[in-house]
Amino acid sequence: MTTTTTIKLGLIGDNITRSKSPRLHRTAGKLTQHDVTYDRLIPKDMGLTFDQVFEQARISGYRGINVTYPYKEIVTSKVEVADQLVRAIGAVNTVVFAEDGPQGFNTDYTGFKAAYRAVRGIQPPGTVCLIGTGGVGKAVAFGLIGLQASVIRCVDLDADKAQALTDALQALGSDTRVETHSDAIVAAKGADGIINCTPLGMVGIGGTPLPPAAMHGAQWVFDAVYTPVDTQFLQDAGQAGLTVISGYELFFGQGVDAWEIFTKIPLDHAALRAAIQGNAL
Repeated sequence: MTTTTTIKLGLIGDNITRSKSPRLHRTAGKLTQHDVTYDRLIPKDMGLTFDQVFEQARISGYRGINVTYPYKEIVTSKVEVADQLVRAIGAVNTVVFAEDGPQGFNTDYTGFKAAYRAVRGIQPPGTVCLIGTGGVGKAVAFGLIGLQASVIRCVDLDADKAQALTDALQALGSDTRVETHSDAIVAAKGADGIINCTPLGMVGIGGTPLPPAAMHGAQWVFDAVYTPVDTQFLQDAGQAGLTVISGYELFFGQGVDAWEIFTKIPLDHAALRAAIQGNAL
């Protein structure tokens, strides 16, 4: 290693025992010849609240942490967010413990756009059914605005959450029309793209947000879940002949963007992908 100072990183979330983030960041450390640790911090397993785990990380020498479900919105009250767009998103997944206090960022937003473009290039998203308006759903929705989606249908069983996201997106003043829905099957009808931003399909949770028949007529799907990579939602979409954008691409994109925020150390993305690919899928 070329450094003697350990870069201490971690991830706070529930149901993250199979998260691949530790492997990504530790491998990035090896490729750049830096000593990197990356810990899974699960509040319930530690017998602590999220607030207590966050404070423990802040005072324990961590350079930064990633934050995942279900804490991406909760953590916003604990950090300073300089980026106006991230403040509008209202969710943070990357925190740096700086001298002047915790700083919050959102790499789900940039990671989703990179994942979409890697598969669909410059093709516009069209009309999109977005299922789930929590932390990652918010980031993906703002990404869809950036990709110039024509219509975004925000779907959530919690009508207030869906409406709040709709209002935030409309406040941007873009040409994208934004709608609020409570029924995913209805919202998927006539959509070009269908996105799952719920935890359904995740290891330990399972399920799918939409029956296969409701995908008829769509062109592409994206699943924010990446553990497992091949969720039931994506299997159904593949069997229906839709273009599939894997949650793994979001995982990789948000991960390398977080690495840049944490360390500012240049990283060969292709080399990192090759190094972790063998055990990533």
